Amino acid sequence: MEDIAKAIAIGLGAVGPGIGIGMIGAKAMEAIGRNPEAAGKVLVPMLIASAFAEAIAIYALVIAFSI
Repeated sequence: MEDIAKAIAIGLGAVGPGIGIGMIGAKAMEAIGRNPEAAGKVLVPMLIASAFAEAIAIYALVIAFSI
């Protein structure tokens, strides 16, 4: 039963960040496609937002290990 709880915690905890990172990447590529000169200005905020989204998945992993 404990293994099922761990699997559900990490599985559900990875869905949100996965969707979020996909949306971040898509919007960044759309912005660069519209204005290629802004690639340098778009890259850093995109990486920071991806790191924050990835941190949520790491929290889910920590919770799964603590169960």
